Amino acid sequence: MSKATYRDAGVDIEAGNRAVELMKGAVKATYGREVLAGIGAFGGLFDAAALKGMAAPVLVASTDGVGTKTKIAAALGRYDTIGQDIVGHCVNDILVQGARPLFFLDYVAFNKIVPERVAAIVTGIAEACKATGCALLGGETAEMPGVYEDGEFDLVGTIIGAVERGRIVDGSRIAAGDVIIGIASDGLHTNGFSLARKVLAGRDLAARVPELGKSLGEALLAPHRPYLNELEQLWRAGITVKGMAHITGGGLIENPPRILPGGIAARIRRGSWPVPPLFQLIQRDGDIDPREMARVFNVGLGMLLFVPANEAGKALGQLGKDAWVVGEAVKRTGEPVELMDA
Repeated sequence: MSKATYRDAGVDIEAGNRAVELMKGAVKATYGREVLAGIGAFGGLFDAAALKGMAAPVLVASTDGVGTKTKIAAALGRYDTIGQDIVGHCVNDILVQGARPLFFLDYVAFNKIVPERVAAIVTGIAEACKATGCALLGGETAEMPGVYEDGEFDLVGTIIGAVERGRIVDGSRIAAGDVIIGIASDGLHTNGFSLARKVLAGRDLAARVPELGKSLGEALLAPHRPYLNELEQLWRAGITVKGMAHITGGGLIENPPRILPGGIAARIRRGSWPVPPLFQLIQRDGDIDPREMARVFNVGLGMLLFVPANEAGKALGQLGKDAWVVGEAVKRTGEPVELMDA
């Protein structure tokens, strides 16, 4: 009787090691002087002296995943963009409180490790981290036969950032009359894919769709856009941003209330921004009610900013053509989000 091995059980240690070798260069490219130990160490080391220049630093942390967008990536055999998704999502989640990213950790789990796939995902993470000034400090690659189906994988990220205590953005100063500016999303980002996949089941993901100008798969895999550069631009221009809502799970209905003070509602005017064709296709094919669309998807708005009315014009001038005034803060008389026609 032959001796049992880990490989017989479905776990290939050598494949994991090859994946690390393939991704190592991209990961190390995210390191600054603050990284004292990264890939290969049991724990990443980040020099907290980087915070000495701050008067009262507050750490901000968030963890999230990319949901069932992984199934689209797996179906198309495209693993080069989904890593960007998790970084963009996590950067935005701490950005809404005014934080800049410091470092990032990832978790990638497969039924079976294919080194090139793992490396493509982590390289995407590293590239997105580098673009947002964030060190990819460490992570975990797991091979879990029996937990994930053949070809399936999961992707999760954790981000740590910092903000000056006196510059935390929490929405508490939002008042009736403030203007809501919406910044364009690049597709579905990382939310609503379970409904989108149900509606679009049976369609050829690789086939070009004229109204999208690309294949359905390409449109669905458009990376989750980070808004750090846009907010940095507004802050440099001295614009007051009283509150921000990252439009993730819960869409336009459930995310704004997370930052609204008591007695204030967000009045969002449908028709005040262009709804991208992908959302129109999903709504049409699924015969989805408009309110359900707004509760599940970002419908073209990835971030909402609450700014004083007298600064809205200047803010739009900084943001350019992919931002619009989409509503205003009002005294609450009913639901916390009022969806109205423009």
